[in-house]
Amino acid sequence: MLKGILLVFFGACSFGILSTFVKLAYHEGYTLGDVTGAQAFFGAVILWILFFFQSRTSQYKAKEITIITPWWKMVLAGTCTGLVSVFYYQCVKLVPNSVAIILLMQFIWMSILLEFIIFKKKPSTLQFLAILLVLGGTVLASGMIETNIGSLNLTGIGFGLLAAISYAGFLMLSGKIGNEYPPLKKSALMITGACILIFIIFPPVFLFNGALSGSLLKWGLIIAIFGTVIPPLFYAEGVPKIGTALSSILSAAELPVAVMMAGFVLQEQVSFLRWVGVAVILSAMVLPNLKFLKKS
Repeated sequence: MLKGILLVFFGACSFGILSTFVKLAYHEGYTLGDVTGAQAFFGAVILWILFFFQSRTSQYKAKEITIITPWWKMVLAGTCTGLVSVFYYQCVKLVPNSVAIILLMQFIWMSILLEFIIFKKKPSTLQFLAILLVLGGTVLASGMIETNIGSLNLTGIGFGLLAAISYAGFLMLSGKIGNEYPPLKKSALMITGACILIFIIFPPVFLFNGALSGSLLKWGLIIAIFGTVIPPLFYAEGVPKIGTALSSILSAAELPVAVMMAGFVLQEQVSFLRWVGVAVILSAMVLPNLKFLKKS
């Protein structure tokens, strides 16, 4: 179980790092279609290359893998990952970052609610308390209290909530579908689905208009590694081990990492109140794991 906890935690941290590089790419003039398209395309290519080499190893060939879930269902499930990128990056354009991250973090209770509605699985008392702490800490860490929210873009709020629902769907599907697949192949199929969806929404003109000869190649590879290679791969192996409820709580690590990156890399001013929120979220992630940590 410890391995599953660490995989989901570091996958969430990777998502937190991602937002900083996306902002830097936007500052250089690249569009939503450029960023999401390059992220999905390079992510799919990297994952399939890694799986190609893994499938040639004797250790992989020695394992008998019985595939139950059709590959096209994995590709279809991967559209949730693509929707998260499209909705969230559009939300960031329309509302302040502090509000956008608040909206995205609603996936925590959404994912547990989805699991309760679909699988009738109730959260434990510690998990319920951790959810409340994460939501409270999110309000502090995002700086929303210090932000003027009098005139928010309703369309931006809608995109933020859609991103949260898509993220909740990704967590649930990652833990319930295709667990018999090797993590690399499962991730590659899901990111291929995300890539197809994004290319339908935003035709991949960046492949032909010369954008890759500039810095988009660099940002595309970096964002792909931290956004579409590490998180899906780690989640594909970690979420089935620990469940959707605990995974959603651990995924809150994304926000503290995003706040720290904003402070140290982007040189944004991070108030004491926001650091308090980070501490609250970190304590909320430890809380549901107390029993396991004591046993260890």
